[in-house]
Amino acid sequence: MKILVTGGAGFIGSAVIRRALGAGHSVVNVDCLTYAANLANLAAVAETENYSFEQIDICDIGALKSVFTQHQPDAVMHLAAESHVDRSIDGPGAFIQTNVIGTFNLLQVARSYFEALPKERQERFRFHHISTDEVYGDLDVDDPAFEETTAYDPSSPYSASKAASDHLVRAWSRTFGLPVVITNCSNNYGPYQFPEKLIPVVILKALHRQDIPVYGTGENIRDWLYVDDHADALLLVLQKGRLGETYNIGGNNERTNLELVHTLCGLVDEKLDNGFFHASLITFVNDRPGHDRRYAVNADKIKTELGWTPSVEWDEGFKDTLNWYIDNEAWWRPLVKANQFGQRIGDKPRTVSNA
Repeated sequence: MKILVTGGAGFIGSAVIRRALGAGHSVVNVDCLTYAANLANLAAVAETENYSFEQIDICDIGALKSVFTQHQPDAVMHLAAESHVDRSIDGPGAFIQTNVIGTFNLLQVARSYFEALPKERQERFRFHHISTDEVYGDLDVDDPAFEETTAYDPSSPYSASKAASDHLVRAWSRTFGLPVVITNCSNNYGPYQFPEKLIPVVILKALHRQDIPVYGTGENIRDWLYVDDHADALLLVLQKGRLGETYNIGGNNERTNLELVHTLCGLVDEKLDNGFFHASLITFVNDRPGHDRRYAVNADKIKTELGWTPSVEWDEGFKDTLNWYIDNEAWWRPLVKANQFGQRIGDKPRTVSNA
């Protein structure tokens, strides 16, 4: 299968590409290379014969048409998106442009391409839209987890823009007959995650004995999904999911942000074994506006229909992620220097007493 992957130089997109190529698929990576994209994520597969890269913006409809015409994909996996909640609060316009207008353009081009395919190729074609659990809003601590039928109630400009893109994809399926599947995932983590996200921030701050910022009281709850597990689930849904259906993908790994930070600090304590208690670096900061209390997805549907469950359990993935960041400073150091995330990670490590 030849898969056109949008946003393939990003964190999740690059994991999908690495797994897809490993499974024998051909991949066309479409990415405009914004700040969070990094072709170094794909260095290990960049010379693979069945991989190609096109640097275009999904908001450029003419360039999209050219890519479809040239590469003739059998499927689309749409991951290109602006995805950082804080950035969406500071500058929502970019999120509307990429997540809504970009998705609209991609749907229009995919629809025209699909309608021109011979019948046998139409029967194989799939458009897989990758979304987030944040479109459902938030939960109280004792509420049941989000299901695929949960009403949308987005809180941030980011989640609202993703909700809008989900609605567009469903409309193009129902109105124009585009063969689609949609997935909504919980929070991802793992190697190659951009350093502005919570888990790499905690790891890198801890390694350099800098203050570790935690929003509010740290009681907000998230379900954490290892990125390679997510990539495997996405490829499974692409090939075997029922057309027109939505599948929630979760890690079965809920914990409060504060619990997560303590877990990571404990793993750093164990790894460095230098007598320093890294949780002493935790610093509570003003909460984010409209900060959702809890996300959790019920992933029974994908388990029942497709037999998928996460393979990475509990702290195993966090330990692997810590080790990856320790071993791959050459990957994250240029990103930290090129972007400001409060106090720059690793510039001048603090000397902090355990007292």
